[in-house]
Amino acid sequence: MTATTKLTQAETVCQRIRQEILEGQLLPGTKLNIKALEQRFEVSLGAIREALSRLGAEGMVTAESHRGYRVSPVSKEELMDLTRTRVELEWLCLSKAMQHGDVEWETGIVAAAHRMERLQETPTEAEARKTPAWNQAHGAFHEALVSACPSAWLLRMRAVLYAQSERYRLLSVPLDTDHHRDVKSEHKRLMDAVLKRDEPAALKALEEHFFATVQIILRSPLLK
Repeated sequence: MTATTKLTQAETVCQRIRQEILEGQLLPGTKLNIKALEQRFEVSLGAIREALSRLGAEGMVTAESHRGYRVSPVSKEELMDLTRTRVELEWLCLSKAMQHGDVEWETGIVAAAHRMERLQETPTEAEARKTPAWNQAHGAFHEALVSACPSAWLLRMRAVLYAQSERYRLLSVPLDTDHHRDVKSEHKRLMDAVLKRDEPAALKALEEHFFATVQIILRSPLLK
């Protein structure tokens, strides 16, 4: 097996385990049996270890001394710390994007919002937000908002925080059963403020959007 093949296997396994964590197939605290993963994914032991090492660097899994790996636990304290940090970094990226964005950036935002909203209409908003297609469109919308930020390092750090936030956000979807939250309006307020380059309104909309999710996640029995 070449080094390139091993790297490709590790990337594939890393993506699949990450997706299973994000979709809730692997719940927080779940023990990850390396041998079982090797057999299930039919790849080398080295590729599994490399994949878990990458996920550890992302904070998706945690290594236990002489015990292998577990899916990283979730907690109220981490959620609040993560959300506050994400608001600050997301805002920094968004502010720079508003300063540098051009008409192509604006067009990309509108197109991403349109796709997300159309997917959200079928069959209902609450049910649509449980689907991988909408989750991908939602991620693309938030990425489009900051895409004009000229700092590659800021965008890389934002991507790490976004992935961690998705772990928590997807915990909130089954709990949002009262249908009082209007996610579509939240996104529209954020988009309108950004396109107008109205920084105070954009920051307010961003904070309200993120913390509305937090209030629902806090009801999860998985959080201690």
